[in-house]
Amino acid sequence: MILTELKSYLVKNKRVALIDIAHHLDATPDAVKGMLGHWIRKGKVRQLEGNTCNKGCCQCDPASLEIYEWIESSENLVVQ
Repeated sequence: MILTELKSYLVKNKRVALIDIAHHLDATPDAVKGMLGHWIRKGKVRQLEGNTCNKGCCQCDPASLEIYEWIESSENLVVQ
């Protein structure tokens, strides 16, 4: 299932740009946002504030500025 592939990618990489997730999953950024919404609602992913270019000189893809992070919860940690 693509949601589990998305989860694995985020768990492995911790923080990832939307465009990188889209390339990894071979999907559009809009499709990935929908999948990320599933994990955001479950409290497992959060969107981080990205830096934006305020000068108007660059042609940055907005998807490269959207960063998502997998949230490690204390219930997922194993105490040894």
